[in-house]
Amino acid sequence: MKRACYRGERHILNKKIIITGISECLQKGKVLFLEALYPSRCPACNKILPEKKVHICPECRGSFHLIEEHYCLKCGKPVSETEEYCADCKSRKRGFCQGRGVFLYNMQMKQSLLRYKYYGSREYGQYYAEEICRYVGTQIKRWNPDILVPVPMTCRKKRIRGFNQAEDLAEKIGELLQIPVAAGLAVKKRETKSQKKLNAAERMRNLKDAFQITESVRGLRILIVDDVYTTGSTIETLAECLKESGAREIYFVTLCIGQL
Repeated sequence: MKRACYRGERHILNKKIIITGISECLQKGKVLFLEALYPSRCPACNKILPEKKVHICPECRGSFHLIEEHYCLKCGKPVSETEEYCADCKSRKRGFCQGRGVFLYNMQMKQSLLRYKYYGSREYGQYYAEEICRYVGTQIKRWNPDILVPVPMTCRKKRIRGFNQAEDLAEKIGELLQIPVAAGLAVKKRETKSQKKLNAAERMRNLKDAFQITESVRGLRILIVDDVYTTGSTIETLAECLKESGAREIYFVTLCIGQL
């Protein structure tokens, strides 16, 4: 009887191993099929990349305008070599402690982000996150954030777009730097107008009461993550919301940043 049970258990085990093996093969086949159907492309020129592990064409590396020096010590915007702070940070108090952007938000970066956010080139996210960590990783470690908080979008907008680019970047940065990501901690309660054609004051009014914090952040150091910083109204509004909820220190990092 015991022998029969043993044989039966071994048969079930072998069956599970076979099923697991088939499942893994199917998954690998699916990945290979999708890679063949939708090959990874360069975030700069959009050509198909020669290797899977390479995230930008060798000849395109350095094509985005890197902000390495002469940037505002508060928000990270480019400034002249004689200035320490940009005009915005000189003229008003900020809700965040400090922030950095990696690349200049110029036409080439705009086109890259357009493909990333709206035309299915989500593989760009890995390159973006790696560059953020490469150039600002040391600064992030110096800030020593407890959590990363991506700038949220409404459920409707996320459903239409298919993903939240800030959340995608935060998850990849968090994985690279081993920092937890609190994706649902900040939510966007309502739709807002597009910020593109609004001035700084209009942007702040447009975002008033748009964000809500869902959990306690008392005493935490928080790093906000977003793709673009222009006037800073989105970061500013979310930072104020986090401060009101008890956050101790608030920093931010973005892929790119506008110029005054």
